Amino acid sequence: MSSPGGDPAADRTDRLSGLLAEHADVERQLADPAVHADAPRARALGRRYAELGRVAAASAARDAAEDDLLAGRQLAAEDAAFAEELPALEAAARTAADRLREVLAPRDPEDGSDVILEVKAGEGGDESALFAGDVLRMYLRWAERTGWRTEVLSATESDLGGYKDVSVAVKRRGGDDAVDGPWARLKFEGGVHRVQRVPVTESQGRIHTSAVGVLVVPEVEDAGEVEISQNDLRVDVFRSSGPGGQSVNTTDSAVRITHLPTGTVVSCQNEKSQLQNREQAMRILRARLRAAAQEAAEASASATRRSQVRTVDRSERIRTYNYPENRISDHRTGYKSYNLDQVLAGDLDPVVQSCVDADLAARLEAPVG
Repeated sequence: MSSPGGDPAADRTDRLSGLLAEHADVERQLADPAVHADAPRARALGRRYAELGRVAAASAARDAAEDDLLAGRQLAAEDAAFAEELPALEAAARTAADRLREVLAPRDPEDGSDVILEVKAGEGGDESALFAGDVLRMYLRWAERTGWRTEVLSATESDLGGYKDVSVAVKRRGGDDAVDGPWARLKFEGGVHRVQRVPVTESQGRIHTSAVGVLVVPEVEDAGEVEISQNDLRVDVFRSSGPGGQSVNTTDSAVRITHLPTGTVVSCQNEKSQLQNREQAMRILRARLRAAAQEAAEASASATRRSQVRTVDRSERIRTYNYPENRISDHRTGYKSYNLDQVLAGDLDPVVQSCVDADLAARLEAPVG
Protein backbone atom coordinates (compact mmCIF):
# COMPACT_ATOMS: atom_id res chain seq x y z
CA MET A 1 0.00 0.00 0.00
CA SER A 2 1.25 3.49 -0.84
CA SER A 3 1.02 6.22 1.72
CA PRO A 4 -1.99 8.57 1.33
CA GLY A 5 0.22 11.41 0.16
CA GLY A 6 2.05 9.21 -2.33
CA ASP A 7 5.41 9.98 -0.71
CA PRO A 8 7.95 7.36 -1.90
CA ALA A 9 10.24 8.03 1.08
CA ALA A 10 7.35 7.46 3.50
CA ASP A 11 6.41 4.31 1.62
CA ARG A 12 9.96 3.00 1.94
CA THR A 13 9.99 3.81 5.65
CA ASP A 14 6.74 1.92 6.18
CA ARG A 15 8.01 -1.02 4.13
CA LEU A 16 11.29 -1.08 6.06
CA SER A 17 9.50 -1.13 9.41
CA GLY A 18 7.33 -4.02 8.29
CA LEU A 19 10.24 -6.05 6.93
CA LEU A 20 12.36 -5.53 10.05
CA ALA A 21 9.43 -6.68 12.19
CA GLU A 22 9.02 -9.74 9.98
CA HIS A 23 12.77 -10.44 10.25
CA ALA A 24 12.51 -10.48 14.04
CA ASP A 25 9.42 -12.72 13.89
CA VAL A 26 11.05 -15.24 11.53
CA GLU A 27 14.13 -15.29 13.75
CA ARG A 28 11.92 -16.18 16.72
CA GLN A 29 10.24 -18.97 14.75
CA LEU A 30 13.57 -20.46 13.68
CA ALA A 31 14.65 -20.54 17.32
CA ASP A 32 11.76 -22.92 18.05
CA PRO A 33 12.98 -26.56 17.82
CA ALA A 34 9.48 -27.69 16.82
CA VAL A 35 9.74 -25.75 13.56
CA HIS A 36 12.66 -27.89 12.41
CA ALA A 37 10.57 -31.05 12.67
CA ASP A 38 8.77 -29.76 9.57
CA ALA A 39 11.57 -29.72 6.98
CA PRO A 40 9.69 -27.83 4.20
CA ARG A 41 8.55 -25.14 6.63
CA ALA A 42 12.01 -24.81 8.15
CA ARG A 43 13.54 -24.54 4.67
CA ALA A 44 11.04 -21.86 3.63
CA LEU A 45 11.61 -19.91 6.84
CA GLY A 46 15.39 -20.17 6.42
CA ARG A 47 15.21 -18.82 2.90
CA ARG A 48 12.92 -15.98 3.97
CA TYR A 49 15.24 -15.17 6.87
CA ALA A 50 18.16 -14.90 4.47
CA GLU A 51 16.16 -12.56 2.22
CA LEU A 52 15.12 -10.37 5.14
CA GLY A 53 18.68 -10.47 6.47
CA ARG A 54 19.79 -8.40 3.48
CA VAL A 55 17.29 -5.73 4.47
CA ALA A 56 18.31 -5.81 8.14
CA ALA A 57 22.01 -5.59 7.26
CA ALA A 58 21.46 -2.73 4.80
CA SER A 59 19.32 -0.86 7.33
CA ALA A 60 21.96 -1.24 10.05
CA ALA A 61 24.69 -0.10 7.63
CA ARG A 62 22.63 2.96 6.60
CA ASP A 63 21.98 3.88 10.25
CA ALA A 64 25.67 3.49 11.12
CA ALA A 65 26.77 5.61 8.15
CA GLU A 66 24.29 8.36 9.05
CA ASP A 67 25.48 8.30 12.68
CA ASP A 68 29.09 8.61 11.52
CA LEU A 69 28.19 11.54 9.28
CA LEU A 70 26.29 13.30 12.05
CA ALA A 71 29.21 12.84 14.43
CA GLY A 72 31.63 14.08 11.77
CA ARG A 73 29.60 17.24 11.20
CA GLN A 74 29.49 17.93 14.92
CA LEU A 75 33.25 17.52 15.20
CA ALA A 76 33.83 19.70 12.13
CA ALA A 77 31.74 22.45 13.70
CA GLU A 78 34.06 22.39 16.70
CA ASP A 79 37.35 21.84 14.85
CA ALA A 80 37.81 22.74 11.17
CA ALA A 81 40.44 20.01 10.80
CA PHE A 82 37.68 17.41 10.86
CA ALA A 83 35.98 19.00 7.83
CA GLU A 84 38.36 17.12 5.54
CA GLU A 85 36.70 13.86 6.51
CA LEU A 86 33.17 15.00 5.66
CA PRO A 87 33.25 14.23 1.88
CA ALA A 88 34.19 10.60 2.55
CA LEU A 89 31.53 10.27 5.26
CA GLU A 90 28.89 11.82 2.99
CA ALA A 91 29.82 9.43 0.18
CA ALA A 92 29.59 6.45 2.52
CA ALA A 93 26.16 7.59 3.72
CA ARG A 94 24.92 7.96 0.12
CA THR A 95 26.22 4.51 -0.79
CA ALA A 96 24.54 2.94 2.26
CA ALA A 97 21.25 4.72 1.48
CA ASP A 98 21.37 3.55 -2.14
CA ARG A 99 22.01 -0.03 -1.06
CA LEU A 100 19.04 0.06 1.31
CA ARG A 101 16.86 1.48 -1.46
CA GLU A 102 17.92 -1.40 -3.72
CA VAL A 103 17.03 -4.15 -1.25
CA LEU A 104 13.68 -2.47 -0.54
CA ALA A 105 12.75 -2.55 -4.24
CA PRO A 106 9.94 -5.02 -5.07
CA ARG A 107 11.52 -8.45 -5.39
CA ASP A 108 10.62 -11.47 -7.49
CA PRO A 109 9.49 -14.07 -4.93
CA GLU A 110 10.92 -16.84 -7.13
CA ASP A 111 14.49 -15.46 -7.12
CA GLY A 112 15.64 -18.15 -4.71
CA SER A 113 14.32 -20.99 -6.88
CA ASP A 114 16.03 -23.63 -8.97
CA VAL A 115 14.90 -23.77 -12.58
CA ILE A 116 14.08 -25.98 -15.51
CA LEU A 117 15.60 -24.59 -18.71
CA GLU A 118 14.45 -25.75 -22.12
CA VAL A 119 16.22 -25.12 -25.44
CA LYS A 120 14.27 -25.85 -28.60
CA ALA A 121 15.42 -25.66 -32.22
CA GLY A 122 13.34 -23.42 -34.45
CA GLU A 123 13.74 -21.95 -37.90
CA GLY A 124 16.87 -23.08 -39.67
CA GLY A 125 16.56 -26.86 -39.72
CA ASP A 126 19.78 -28.75 -38.95
CA GLU A 127 21.67 -25.50 -38.38
CA SER A 128 19.17 -24.44 -35.71
CA ALA A 129 19.54 -27.82 -33.97
CA LEU A 130 23.33 -27.45 -34.02
CA PHE A 131 23.04 -23.98 -32.50
CA ALA A 132 20.69 -25.36 -29.84
CA GLY A 133 23.57 -27.65 -28.86
CA ASP A 134 25.93 -24.66 -28.70
CA VAL A 135 23.48 -22.73 -26.51
CA LEU A 136 23.07 -25.72 -24.21
CA ARG A 137 26.84 -26.08 -23.80
CA MET A 138 27.08 -22.33 -23.07
CA TYR A 139 24.60 -22.70 -20.21
CA LEU A 140 26.24 -25.85 -18.85
CA ARG A 141 29.64 -24.12 -18.80
CA TRP A 142 28.17 -21.01 -17.20
CA ALA A 143 26.44 -23.13 -14.56
CA GLU A 144 29.73 -24.87 -13.78
CA ARG A 145 31.48 -21.51 -13.37
CA THR A 146 28.68 -20.22 -11.18
CA GLY A 147 28.65 -23.27 -8.94
CA TRP A 148 25.26 -24.64 -9.97
CA ARG A 149 24.45 -28.31 -10.54
CA THR A 150 22.86 -29.39 -13.81
CA GLU A 151 20.86 -32.46 -14.78
CA VAL A 152 19.65 -33.23 -18.29
CA LEU A 153 16.02 -34.29 -17.94
CA SER A 154 15.11 -34.87 -21.56
CA ALA A 155 16.85 -34.52 -24.91
CA THR A 156 16.00 -35.24 -28.53
CA GLU A 157 19.13 -35.18 -30.66
CA SER A 158 19.28 -34.23 -34.33
CA ASP A 159 20.99 -36.23 -37.03
CA LEU A 160 24.04 -33.94 -37.14
CA GLY A 161 24.64 -33.97 -33.40
CA GLY A 162 22.67 -30.97 -32.22
CA TYR A 163 19.37 -30.98 -30.35
CA LYS A 164 15.81 -30.64 -31.55
CA ASP A 165 14.91 -29.96 -27.93
CA VAL A 166 16.53 -30.45 -24.55
CA SER A 167 15.41 -29.81 -20.96
CA VAL A 168 17.86 -29.27 -18.11
CA ALA A 169 17.35 -28.79 -14.37
CA VAL A 170 19.68 -26.15 -12.91
CA LYS A 171 20.06 -26.23 -9.14
CA ARG A 172 22.08 -24.52 -6.47
CA ARG A 173 24.56 -26.82 -4.79
CA GLY A 174 23.73 -28.43 -1.47
CA GLY A 175 24.58 -26.19 1.47
CA ASP A 176 24.35 -23.05 -0.67
CA ASP A 177 22.46 -20.55 1.52
CA ALA A 178 22.69 -17.63 -0.91
CA VAL A 179 19.51 -15.59 -1.18
CA ASP A 180 19.45 -15.80 -4.97
CA GLY A 181 19.12 -19.11 -6.77
CA PRO A 182 19.49 -19.88 -10.48
CA TRP A 183 16.14 -18.24 -11.31
CA ALA A 184 17.44 -14.80 -10.26
CA ARG A 185 19.75 -14.77 -13.29
CA LEU A 186 18.50 -17.44 -15.68
CA LYS A 187 15.01 -15.90 -15.87
CA PHE A 188 16.44 -13.31 -18.26
CA GLU A 189 17.41 -16.02 -20.76
CA GLY A 190 13.88 -16.84 -21.86
CA GLY A 191 13.12 -15.87 -25.44
CA VAL A 192 14.42 -16.27 -28.98
CA HIS A 193 18.19 -16.44 -29.52
CA ARG A 194 19.26 -15.70 -33.09
CA VAL A 195 22.51 -16.87 -34.68
CA GLN A 196 24.27 -15.52 -37.78
CA ARG A 197 27.04 -17.73 -39.15
CA VAL A 198 28.13 -19.98 -42.01
CA PRO A 199 26.57 -23.39 -41.29
CA VAL A 200 28.63 -26.54 -41.60
CA THR A 201 26.10 -27.63 -44.22
CA GLU A 202 26.74 -24.53 -46.37
CA SER A 203 29.05 -25.23 -49.31
CA GLN A 204 29.08 -21.68 -50.74
CA GLY A 205 30.28 -19.94 -47.56
CA ARG A 206 27.10 -17.89 -47.19
CA ILE A 207 26.02 -16.56 -43.80
CA HIS A 208 22.69 -17.98 -42.64
CA THR A 209 20.36 -16.80 -39.89
CA SER A 210 18.52 -19.26 -37.69
CA ALA A 211 17.04 -19.24 -34.21
CA VAL A 212 16.45 -21.31 -31.10
CA GLY A 213 13.92 -20.75 -28.35
CA VAL A 214 14.78 -20.80 -24.65
CA LEU A 215 12.14 -21.21 -21.95
CA VAL A 216 12.99 -20.92 -18.25
CA VAL A 217 10.55 -21.76 -15.44
CA PRO A 218 11.11 -22.11 -11.67
CA GLU A 219 11.18 -25.75 -10.61
CA VAL A 220 8.46 -26.85 -8.20
CA GLU A 221 10.21 -27.74 -4.96
CA ASP A 222 7.29 -29.57 -3.37
CA ALA A 223 5.35 -31.85 -5.71
CA GLY A 224 2.23 -31.27 -3.61
CA GLU A 225 2.35 -27.58 -4.47
CA VAL A 226 0.89 -28.33 -7.92
CA GLU A 227 -2.06 -30.69 -7.80
CA ILE A 228 -2.48 -32.71 -10.97
CA SER A 229 -5.33 -35.17 -11.29
CA GLN A 230 -4.38 -38.43 -12.93
CA ASN A 231 -7.68 -38.18 -14.80
CA ASP A 232 -6.32 -35.08 -16.53
CA LEU A 233 -3.33 -36.94 -17.94
CA ARG A 234 -2.90 -39.04 -21.04
CA VAL A 235 0.28 -41.10 -20.84
CA ASP A 236 1.68 -42.67 -24.00
CA VAL A 237 4.73 -44.91 -24.11
CA PHE A 238 6.88 -45.44 -27.16
CA ARG A 239 10.29 -46.66 -28.23
CA SER A 240 13.14 -44.22 -27.72
CA SER A 241 14.72 -42.77 -30.82
CA GLY A 242 18.17 -41.44 -31.54
CA PRO A 243 21.57 -42.57 -30.25
CA GLY A 244 21.59 -44.93 -27.31
CA GLY A 245 22.93 -48.14 -25.82
CA GLN A 246 21.21 -51.05 -24.18
CA SER A 247 17.49 -50.57 -23.45
CA VAL A 248 17.33 -47.47 -25.61
CA ASN A 249 15.68 -48.14 -28.99
CA THR A 250 14.79 -51.67 -27.87
CA THR A 251 12.00 -51.18 -25.30
CA ASP A 252 8.97 -48.92 -24.93
CA SER A 253 10.62 -46.86 -22.17
CA ALA A 254 9.99 -43.36 -23.57
CA VAL A 255 7.03 -41.48 -22.09
CA ARG A 256 4.83 -38.73 -23.47
CA ILE A 257 2.46 -37.05 -21.00
CA THR A 258 -0.35 -34.81 -22.20
CA HIS A 259 -2.13 -32.56 -19.70
CA LEU A 260 -5.58 -32.61 -21.25
CA PRO A 261 -7.04 -29.39 -19.74
CA THR A 262 -4.18 -27.24 -21.06
CA GLY A 263 -2.87 -29.30 -23.95
CA THR A 264 0.65 -29.19 -22.45
CA VAL A 265 2.78 -32.06 -23.77
CA VAL A 266 6.03 -33.30 -22.24
CA SER A 267 8.16 -36.18 -23.57
CA CYS A 268 11.12 -37.87 -21.91
CA GLN A 269 13.20 -40.72 -23.26
CA ASN A 270 16.69 -40.34 -21.77
CA GLU A 271 16.36 -42.75 -18.86
CA LYS A 272 16.42 -46.54 -19.25
CA SER A 273 13.16 -47.17 -17.44
CA GLN A 274 9.65 -46.02 -18.19
CA LEU A 275 9.19 -45.06 -14.51
CA GLN A 276 12.25 -42.78 -14.51
CA ASN A 277 11.15 -41.09 -17.71
CA ARG A 278 7.67 -40.56 -16.28
CA GLU A 279 9.14 -38.94 -13.14
CA GLN A 280 11.30 -36.59 -15.21
CA ALA A 281 8.34 -35.67 -17.42
CA MET A 282 6.20 -34.90 -14.37
CA ARG A 283 8.91 -32.56 -13.01
CA ILE A 284 8.83 -30.58 -16.24
CA LEU A 285 5.04 -30.65 -16.42
CA ARG A 286 4.60 -29.36 -12.85
CA ALA A 287 7.01 -26.50 -13.50
CA ARG A 288 5.28 -25.52 -16.74
CA LEU A 289 1.79 -25.67 -15.23
CA ARG A 290 2.72 -23.59 -12.19
CA ALA A 291 4.42 -20.95 -14.35
CA ALA A 292 1.38 -20.81 -16.65
CA ALA A 293 -1.00 -20.50 -13.70
CA GLN A 294 1.04 -17.69 -12.17
CA GLU A 295 1.15 -15.82 -15.47
CA ALA A 296 -2.59 -16.14 -15.90
CA ALA A 297 -3.41 -15.13 -12.34
CA GLU A 298 -0.98 -12.28 -11.72
CA ALA A 299 -0.11 -9.46 -14.06
CA SER A 300 3.12 -8.87 -12.13
CA ALA A 301 4.20 -12.48 -12.58
CA SER A 302 3.43 -12.22 -16.26
CA ALA A 303 5.50 -9.03 -16.49
CA THR A 304 8.57 -10.76 -15.10
CA ARG A 305 8.36 -13.28 -17.94
CA ARG A 306 7.24 -10.96 -20.72
CA SER A 307 10.53 -11.45 -22.61
CA GLN A 308 9.92 -15.19 -22.93
CA VAL A 309 8.13 -16.43 -26.01
CA ARG A 310 6.47 -19.71 -26.81
CA THR A 311 7.18 -19.63 -30.55
CA VAL A 312 10.58 -19.67 -32.18
CA ASP A 313 10.24 -16.81 -34.63
CA ARG A 314 13.42 -15.13 -35.82
CA SER A 315 11.73 -11.71 -35.69
CA GLU A 316 11.01 -11.91 -31.94
CA ARG A 317 14.60 -12.12 -30.78
CA ILE A 318 16.12 -11.11 -27.48
CA ARG A 319 19.75 -11.75 -28.43
CA THR A 320 21.89 -12.19 -31.54
CA TYR A 321 25.07 -14.25 -31.79
CA ASN A 322 27.08 -13.03 -34.81
CA TYR A 323 29.96 -15.42 -35.51
CA PRO A 324 31.72 -13.52 -38.35
CA GLU A 325 32.07 -10.42 -36.13
CA ASN A 326 32.52 -12.43 -32.89
CA ARG A 327 29.73 -10.19 -31.58
CA ILE A 328 26.93 -10.76 -29.09
CA SER A 329 24.07 -8.28 -28.77
CA ASP A 330 21.21 -8.18 -26.28
CA HIS A 331 18.31 -6.34 -27.89
CA ARG A 332 16.49 -5.59 -24.63
CA THR A 333 19.30 -3.71 -22.91
CA GLY A 334 21.47 -2.58 -25.81
CA TYR A 335 24.43 -4.59 -24.49
CA LYS A 336 27.02 -5.41 -27.15
CA SER A 337 30.48 -6.94 -26.99
CA TYR A 338 32.92 -8.63 -29.34
CA ASN A 339 33.86 -11.67 -27.27
CA LEU A 340 31.27 -14.17 -28.50
CA ASP A 341 33.79 -17.00 -28.29
CA GLN A 342 34.27 -16.32 -24.57
CA VAL A 343 30.52 -16.04 -23.95
CA LEU A 344 29.92 -19.40 -25.62
CA ALA A 345 32.65 -20.81 -23.37
CA GLY A 346 30.56 -19.82 -20.34
CA ASP A 347 31.52 -16.17 -19.72
CA LEU A 348 27.89 -15.08 -19.73
CA ASP A 349 27.88 -12.95 -16.57
CA PRO A 350 28.42 -9.51 -18.21
CA VAL A 351 25.60 -10.13 -20.69
CA VAL A 352 23.17 -11.24 -18.00
CA GLN A 353 24.29 -8.46 -15.65
CA SER A 354 23.03 -5.91 -18.18
CA CYS A 355 19.58 -7.49 -17.78
CA VAL A 356 19.89 -7.60 -13.99
CA ASP A 357 20.80 -3.91 -13.91
CA ALA A 358 17.92 -2.96 -16.22
CA ASP A 359 15.53 -5.01 -14.10
CA LEU A 360 16.75 -3.32 -10.90
CA ALA A 361 16.28 0.12 -12.46
CA ALA A 362 12.70 -0.82 -13.38
CA ARG A 363 12.00 -2.16 -9.90
CA LEU A 364 13.34 1.02 -8.31
CA GLU A 365 10.81 2.94 -10.37
CA ALA A 366 7.96 0.68 -9.26
CA PRO A 367 5.72 1.44 -6.26
CA VAL A 368 7.19 0.06 -3.04
CA GLY A 369 3.90 -0.91 -1.44
